[in-house]
Amino acid sequence: MKEQLVTKKILNWYDLNKRSLPWRKNVSIQKRHYYTLVSEFMLQQTQVATVIPYFNRFIKSIPSLEILAKVNNKKLIKLWEGLGYYSRARNLKKTAQTVIKNFDGKLPNNFEELLSLPGIGNYTASAILAIVFNKPYIPLDGNIERVLKRYLYLKKVKEIEKDNLIRKKSIFGVSSRSNDYAQALMELGALICKPINPLCNECPIVKKCKSYQKKDFDLTKKNKKNKDKYFILKVYKKNQRYLLVKNTKFNFLKNLTIFPMEELFEPKNFSENLNFKMSNMNMNIKIQYLKNSGKFLSPHWIDEKKLDNYILPSFTKKIVRYLEGNL
Repeated sequence: MKEQLVTKKILNWYDLNKRSLPWRKNVSIQKRHYYTLVSEFMLQQTQVATVIPYFNRFIKSIPSLEILAKVNNKKLIKLWEGLGYYSRARNLKKTAQTVIKNFDGKLPNNFEELLSLPGIGNYTASAILAIVFNKPYIPLDGNIERVLKRYLYLKKVKEIEKDNLIRKKSIFGVSSRSNDYAQALMELGALICKPINPLCNECPIVKKCKSYQKKDFDLTKKNKKNKDKYFILKVYKKNQRYLLVKNTKFNFLKNLTIFPMEELFEPKNFSENLNFKMSNMNMNIKIQYLKNSGKFLSPHWIDEKKLDNYILPSFTKKIVRYLEGNL
């Protein structure tokens, strides 16, 4: 496979500058498949620096696909606690079960079958095909998108649409080292072509970069509007314990333990105590202190002094800490 000059330059840079990451260790093929699967699930919407300690803990506790398929859900969520987007953990376990049941315990090596697995979309399927199976796929994550936009000076709204970026990424060519090349492009975006103050003097493809030629590195952002939502959060406390419930009501933090909450639609004169950004939602929360908690069928009472003993999303822990600091 003849490689383009741009491909060679990026790979040469990567060979000299790549980070030592735990999922890049030189391990058996079976482990590499498993490490890639776990890391790619964790890296969905989460930065590398945040993922590293979680990945190490996870692999130490659940060292194989077979153990993951049978792991206790409480243990799984506890290991994931703090990473957020808990559906990723549940889908990761379901994927392990499906791979064992339908694919003889081995990750499928084609796009359609990978897409059939829970929690795997176009990006993750492309990443697995490139990193695990050395197939000529370039997974279009935020880092690679940024390199592409600057390299080709894509500024107009139509130019930065996903479909156009997918077409334009062919400018990067292909490599016989597809597994390294996919990671090299991600690494280039993460370490050099940063969102702010890119390190152009260290970039291997700077000479052909149109943004560098124009000295204009600003990125056109898509207008993503966070939806304003309003909630009453109900606090019941007795004997230094807070009442929590299993969330079967809201799409966020599904099936996890939260404070009882009620959504308000178009409230007037809403005075919030707390504000959270969650996915594409701007959560405005007003706290209501109540006494009678008899209506909850299976409440969870937690001791505010022993938060780490419980499997709780960060959202709930932050609420408890706020309450303790403002009582």
